[in-house]
Amino acid sequence: MAVSLKGRHLVCLHDFTAEEILQILDRADDLKRRYREGKQEKLLAGKTLAMIFQKPSLRTRVSFEAGMHRFGGHAIYLGPTDIQLGQREATGDIARNLSRYADAIMARTFAHKDIVGLAENASVPVINGLSDLLHPCQILADLQTVREKKGAFRGRKMAFLGDGNNVAHSLLYGCAKLGMHIALAVPKGYEPDQDVLSQARGDAQQTGAELVVTHDLDEALKGACAVYTDVWASMGQEEEKKIRQQAMQPYQLNQKALSRAEPDAVVLHCLPAHRGEEITDEVIDGPQSVVFDQAENRLHAQMAVLTQVI
Repeated sequence: MAVSLKGRHLVCLHDFTAEEILQILDRADDLKRRYREGKQEKLLAGKTLAMIFQKPSLRTRVSFEAGMHRFGGHAIYLGPTDIQLGQREATGDIARNLSRYADAIMARTFAHKDIVGLAENASVPVINGLSDLLHPCQILADLQTVREKKGAFRGRKMAFLGDGNNVAHSLLYGCAKLGMHIALAVPKGYEPDQDVLSQARGDAQQTGAELVVTHDLDEALKGACAVYTDVWASMGQEEEKKIRQQAMQPYQLNQKALSRAEPDAVVLHCLPAHRGEEITDEVIDGPQSVVFDQAENRLHAQMAVLTQVI
């Protein structure tokens, strides 16, 4: 490999160069090809991944656990009652303990500071499986999917509809790093974090990517080769659900909205989908949807990370 990522944390895509991200994506493509060919490889034989979950999970848990098993390693699930970060025990102490038992730590948390605290104190790689601020593993799978379907990133455009949330933040970083234009169409009051946007714009200056945040659906969708949406109320925002639904209804990814993008634009959703809210059945089950290819690529992208950082 051109760049060694051994021992690196994956907390935020802003911390990685374009070359490093592309290396991970190339590795993911290679692992996927070998998986499809039925090759049995023990790339993580004897390795253990500690998985901390503050939130419920389908794709994150199963993809990491299945991937570790497939490559000869072992994953340990630590649920909300097993580890209470910063409550039952200090986050730093948890990181130091797990570093003595496991070869890497993956955490899916509410507060982003918990991921940062783990990374600051662990002596093994820490992988951000999701926080309220960022979702880098998801975006690596998204970028892998877009490249599979559309080829090169530079000069292409992605549109994201809905809430300027953790997925939107990591998309801003990922697209900016790789020179892909991205437009976020969000309701007023639901714009992305300004510090994230500022950092991503700094990255974009180096690659020529255009980052747009707008309230205009047409502006965001025009010329887009990929259209992305996510739930309107994430875990922990249930009390805001009705208010959010009212604000975001105009940004629903339905057939009318999709028709404003390029005719062959692909549809992305990180799942779980609230069908009939942020996306319609017609679109998520339609011929332009690559949502379940995208979900599969979580496995390959994450194993690409682990096989390089461990």
